Amino acid sequence: MSNTSTRQKVGLVMAGVLAATNIPSVLTPSGSDSEPGPPLEVLWVDTPLGIVGVVAVVLAWRSGSRAALRVAAGSLILIGVTALPGFFVDVPSWVKLLVAVSLVYTVVTIVLMFSNAHRPVPVLD
Repeated sequence: MSNTSTRQKVGLVMAGVLAATNIPSVLTPSGSDSEPGPPLEVLWVDTPLGIVGVVAVVLAWRSGSRAALRVAAGSLILIGVTALPGFFVDVPSWVKLLVAVSLVYTVVTIVLMFSNAHRPVPVLD
C-alpha cells in the first residue's frame, strides 16, 4: 500500500474517527435494570479496541503497512460485533437505529480502507 489512494485515505480517516469515539466508552454509564444500556464488560472491551484502532490507523497512514490496515479493520469489526446485541434486547428504537447506522458506517469504512486505486485496464488485441 505504498501509493495510498484517496479512497483509502478517506477510509482511514473514517476508521480513526470511529475508533477514537470508542475510547471514552468506559466512562459512559452502563445499563441497569431501570435504564437500558450496554453492559460494563462491553464498554471495557470497546475502550482498548478503540485505542488499538487509532494506533493502527496512524501506522497505516504513515507507513502504508497492510498489517496495520488489517489490525485497524479487525478492531472496527470487533467493535461492531459488540454492538450487535443492541438489535436483540429490549431497547428504544432510536438505539437500534444508532446501532444500524454505526454498523453501516463500519462496513463503508472497511470497504474504503481496502479499495484499490482505479487503474486503466490494458486492452489486448
